[in-house]
Amino acid sequence: MTQPPPLTDTDVRAALDAMHRETATTGRRPSVLALAQRLGLPNTTLRRRFPEICAELTPGHTTPAASPEINVATVMNLRHDNARLRRDNHNLAANLEVAITNIQQLTLEVHQLREALEHARNVTRLPRPPH
Repeated sequence: MTQPPPLTDTDVRAALDAMHRETATTGRRPSVLALAQRLGLPNTTLRRRFPEICAELTPGHTTPAASPEINVATVMNLRHDNARLRRDNHNLAANLEVAITNIQQLTLEVHQLREALEHARNVTRLPRPPH
């Protein structure tokens, strides 16, 4: 029984290119596990022998050519969202301060009105027991 020749970088890239072509029909992005299965290798062996290719398949990896357009648009969107969120946060903080002030004022008014009502109705308060 003879063993097949060891896989080369070219063999792995050819299998990966075929998987990328299939992506158009399946809609699924190639993974390290799928590539390993296609090549008949254990996942760990593929990762150990071809770390550069596996790094290309990890989530978050982008090709250098696509990265400037995506990054510029993403950064601009993030800056716009950040500026909007800062404005919203500032407005909400100001509204919260106004609400706190109104609640404090209403609390004082309620206390004064209760005292006036109790005085008008001649209410006698009973002493509270100590805690």
